[in-house]
Amino acid sequence: MSRIGNKPVVIPAGVTVTQNGTTVTVKGPKDELTREFSSNITLNIEEGVVTLTRPDDSKENKTLHGTMRANLNNMVVGVSEGFEKALELIGVGYRAQLQGKKLVLNVGYSHPVEFEAPEGITVEVPSNTSVIVKGANKEVVGELAANIRGVRPPEPYKGKGIRYVGEYVRRKEGKTGK
Repeated sequence: MSRIGNKPVVIPAGVTVTQNGTTVTVKGPKDELTREFSSNITLNIEEGVVTLTRPDDSKENKTLHGTMRANLNNMVVGVSEGFEKALELIGVGYRAQLQGKKLVLNVGYSHPVEFEAPEGITVEVPSNTSVIVKGANKEVVGELAANIRGVRPPEPYKGKGIRYVGEYVRRKEGKTGK
């Protein structure tokens, strides 16, 4: 029994969900998202609520049930509220800046590292040591934030690097620490 798959997806005011075959489109005040879903799971779109049902309890249908419900819920939340990931740069001389739609990071390499924001994603730099990635698609926001963090992940000895805001980095003692 899928606990997540059986939960209904509540559609807030101002958001419309339409189904055309296996394609589901969610429109809202922030953006419009489209995604292909499996034909095994049926969507029942009623007044303000979407429920997903599976035909049988085969392993494939069980795995798809909760995943499709979570993806649909993320689409609804994304077009109504949006998602954001905040990162911070820690280290001497580490800084970020925007040049048009391009994010330029100077994080201790001999060259600056540049990121182009994908369609529908905005990157903000409130200060030169913090970066905020915003958008309606949770997958793309998380992927871009992970790619930015992957340029210089936090290291355990000095704690320098790019980390998510609130992320705990376990520190280690150096060679001389006893």
